[in-house]
Amino acid sequence: MNLTPYVDNVCRELADAAELGGDEARALAERLTGPLESAFRLALLDALAAAADEITLDLAPGSVELRLRGREPSFLVTPPPSDTSFAGEPGPAAQSSAPVPPETDDGATSRINFRLSDQLKGRIEEAATRDGLSVNAWLVRAATTAVQPPQPASPGAWTGVGNRYNGWVR
Repeated sequence: MNLTPYVDNVCRELADAAELGGDEARALAERLTGPLESAFRLALLDALAAAADEITLDLAPGSVELRLRGREPSFLVTPPPSDTSFAGEPGPAAQSSAPVPPETDDGATSRINFRLSDQLKGRIEEAATRDGLSVNAWLVRAATTAVQPPQPASPGAWTGVGNRYNGWVR
């Protein structure tokens, strides 16, 4: 995502506003535009990061992450996992298209602290890295998945209980 047009627009608006103040205000605006460009860019990045966090809360157990390459942000969207059966029929997790919202979801977020062993913390960090998620997004996804009621399997659906398969099938 290219932030330059947005930063340029704010700089243009500053110059237009300075026109109303005369030559001295216009000169001041020209001197401030360069240093303020970095502040504008950081403010836009903060807004994008906050938006990604809010979307992640609504998308859980999926997530949205803001990543930077050089000076340009991009988004990494991890959709909620969809379970499919061996025969291509929707499995238990795919039957519900959206995660079950909490009963009192008022849009507010809460912060909790809990203790866990260093070994478990390390395993969580490894799992989050493997999934391309932050530790917080991984924990939100895991907690959301854990509290969802189990969905009954569709008739004839392969559940894969006791087996684990990785890879691609055509």
